[in-house]
Amino acid sequence: MLIRLGYEIAFRLPQPTPMLVTLNIHDSRRTDIVIGQELRALPGVPMRQYRDSFGNTCTRLTAPTGVFTLYTDAVVEDSGVQDLTMPLAREVPVDQLPDQALVFLLGSRYCETDQLVGMAWDLFGSAPNGWNRVQAICDYVHSQIEFGYHHANPTKGAVQALREGRGVCRDFAHSAIALCRCMNIPARYCTGYLGDIGVPPVNAPMDFSAWFEAYLDGQWYTFDARHNVPRIGRVLIARGRDAADAAISNSFGAHTLEKFLVWTDQTDDPTLSPRPQATPAGSLSPLA
Repeated sequence: MLIRLGYEIAFRLPQPTPMLVTLNIHDSRRTDIVIGQELRALPGVPMRQYRDSFGNTCTRLTAPTGVFTLYTDAVVEDSGVQDLTMPLAREVPVDQLPDQALVFLLGSRYCETDQLVGMAWDLFGSAPNGWNRVQAICDYVHSQIEFGYHHANPTKGAVQALREGRGVCRDFAHSAIALCRCMNIPARYCTGYLGDIGVPPVNAPMDFSAWFEAYLDGQWYTFDARHNVPRIGRVLIARGRDAADAAISNSFGAHTLEKFLVWTDQTDDPTLSPRPQATPAGSLSPLA
């Protein structure tokens, strides 16, 4: 199966501004890229990449004054297989976890385990071990939070999301991650592309998506508390403890978001022919 994916994100800046962006397809999916380009900028500026401590590809640049656009367009090959389901996967005792998994047991900026641990054990202490406990957490979060783009709040963590009962995909992920960690199950935040593939299309603008991975039986498994069903066609961009580690952009100065467009569509065309109702990548023009 082929997936056409990309984005066009434009900022207006009052002065030259350093930026740190995490927008490239994750290295674990790079061999699946059929055709496409790395992160591009208009106007062009020098860019330098590095790998952060979570293995994400990060890009440093200085955006010029005025309208500055970041964009990518690519076709990726995907197995077309749904997220793996392993109901018999068991939890790994904390003293047997690999060292690199321990950081994903700790509280973090948006996953306040210290405030949720009592509630977590009350709710899930008697739940079956392993996969079924993580799924019970997903079921709970899915039932407690109402999804809506108008509920987005960049400072909202798991505690606030569960208290308000409203949020976006990152709030579902943060809430489930925090509750898993409270139950001594390592969990890490993921962000990337997830289109309406194999499901009825949603009448809403496409966006990047957030889900999480839980460590069971010696490997990481995908879970998604927002959709709460196995999905097809996830393409990872970044992982981390929470959204603070996988932010698509950090601007070290004032800016205004002028345009935000994401596409993730199944396709039979292995080329980058112009997309309908979209500006072809490579011929972008600054926004007025």
